Amino acid sequence: MGLGDRLRRRRSASDGHRRATLDRGAGRADLAHLEQFVATRRGVEGYVEPRTAVTETTIVLVAADGEWTRRRIDGPDTARRLSRDLGVPVYDAQVTGYPQRMRDWSKDHRPPTTR
Repeated sequence: MGLGDRLRRRRSASDGHRRATLDRGAGRADLAHLEQFVATRRGVEGYVEPRTAVTETTIVLVAADGEWTRRRIDGPDTARRLSRDLGVPVYDAQVTGYPQRMRDWSKDHRPPTTR
């Protein structure tokens, strides 16, 4: 399969033009994972990441202890609606950045390196 075959076409609601990405959109499994993450952790907040040339819009959920997960979402409006339905605050990652606890958790849970 060539690169052109892998490009996914999506219609942009804002300008009506088609754009290609190398990524797939959100699926039911992605949403189920996000719901499970919120249900099994406390103090979860959402951070919406914008669509890029290679990935669809994503949401990062960060728990109170810094544990986090990232999944595709069908756009910022869907991320905000999902966050509202799950009862978690949501922020624009480009505006607020990520919480320090997320970076600390990632540093503490880094896989060991082999040399």
